[in-house]
Amino acid sequence: MAGGSAIRGSRVGAGPMGEAERGEAAPRIYVSFWCSRGHESKPSFAADAAPPEEWDCPRCGLPAGPDQENPPAPPKIEPYKTHLAYVKERRSDKDGAAILDEALAKLRGQV
Repeated sequence: MAGGSAIRGSRVGAGPMGEAERGEAAPRIYVSFWCSRGHESKPSFAADAAPPEEWDCPRCGLPAGPDQENPPAPPKIEPYKTHLAYVKERRSDKDGAAILDEALAKLRGQV
């Protein structure tokens, strides 16, 4: 007796992939988007849907817009801030010294 599958030459999901199997495709429109590096991408959208204002460029990842002459500006990249940098934004050196003195006094049992 030969081993193997009872249905030879077939795999999971195999079958006719025509329009009758999936249904009718929705009418599509293609919209051009340009990024600041001049890359053009043409994603398709359903004809009755409003295309978005911006689209991420698949080549470089920058935002792209429908106006070739006026593409969106690249986003500003904020440098990484440490926890200490955020604390220094909220408190002055005088406030920090007062909080430190209070904490040291608690540790020493003076309060």
